[in-house]
Amino acid sequence: MKGKKSAYMRLLNEAHNSEYGVNPQVVATAPGRFHLIGENTWFFKDKTLSMAVDLPVYVGISRREDSYAHFYFAQLDDRKKTSVASLKYKKEDRWANALKAVIYGFTSGGYELGGMDITVFSEILPSAGFGVTTAIKVAAAKAIWNLFNLNCDDIKLIQVIERANKIFLQQVNHNADNFSALFAKKGNFIVTNYSTNSWDLVPFEFSGKHIFLVDAKVPRYELWNRENLYEPQNALVLGDLRESKPNVYGGWQYINDVTDINEELSVVGEDTKRKLLCVMREHQDVLDAINACKKDDFMRFARAVNHSHESLRDYFNLSCPEIDWILKRVSELEPNLEFIRNPVTCGRLTGKGFGRCLYAFIRGQDIDPFKQKLSEYERIFGFKTDCYEVHSSDGARIVKN
Repeated sequence: MKGKKSAYMRLLNEAHNSEYGVNPQVVATAPGRFHLIGENTWFFKDKTLSMAVDLPVYVGISRREDSYAHFYFAQLDDRKKTSVASLKYKKEDRWANALKAVIYGFTSGGYELGGMDITVFSEILPSAGFGVTTAIKVAAAKAIWNLFNLNCDDIKLIQVIERANKIFLQQVNHNADNFSALFAKKGNFIVTNYSTNSWDLVPFEFSGKHIFLVDAKVPRYELWNRENLYEPQNALVLGDLRESKPNVYGGWQYINDVTDINEELSVVGEDTKRKLLCVMREHQDVLDAINACKKDDFMRFARAVNHSHESLRDYFNLSCPEIDWILKRVSELEPNLEFIRNPVTCGRLTGKGFGRCLYAFIRGQDIDPFKQKLSEYERIFGFKTDCYEVHSSDGARIVKN
């Protein structure tokens, strides 16, 4: 990996110099990420278990003499520019809106910035998912902070990104995305607690397992509007189903009395009820996965992951036949039926759902058969996947100043 980092730095320097005639004064990097369990429960102040991965974004930056910001995305060979004092969202600027948003996040917070030239280097494009857009924002924020020597710590940097997302981009600010990009540590998952706006590291080992991210390339087509679920009434209903549990991570769990659950959920429609039950199941799956990591119990972890995918498929309606087909093949990599209850592999869709991305934990002996199944998938469904073996990664950092 060290050789790759050196190559990335060399290519970034070359791209920046070719575009602007100078080397970058500061270079920052931030990792990609994916969510293991719980990313659809943020509205209900629950928890998300995530992993930062070695799909890095590098951002190089140098000062300009004027008050303009020029942006260059090396892999896209695409250029944009804007006035630092007059930032406007433009749909056609696509990836560059993330950089404009970060600049806005600083200036709207009272920080003074000058002109700047920015180069983005990422082998994975933002359209692929895997946290690339968040990594661009976080790496850019780190680089700008350093270049202009701003009085800004990590907490203030989080606030910069929150303003970028909520005000400039008019998007939901997902702390799980930001915390993963900023605070992750190699050899750990990271759990975001939306009740307290805090995060914790969860060490894991799972010796002999290999982690793959797959973009199934299925066009995303939303079957239902999740905004209809994110209603205050639904949050209140689930709040009434919580009970204090001091010995449980986070201090609470949902009750497990079926009669009481059905009574509380009787005030919502059947479709909403299924989705709220999924939120409750996700909560328990996150807790089970965390406890499994603490005990280095992969089989328990795998059961939580597989159970979570089943919930998203059957209760939340987020999956699709193509992703289900791939994950079924993952479960069949070990033909011995005794491993059904004690799985040696696991996988789940990740992200927004309705297509695109999934992850899988498999053994070394499964890698070639797994890739053969992805080739078979292409023949059956007509989509050529992108497949990446990934490893845990540290959070954002300055690599040159």
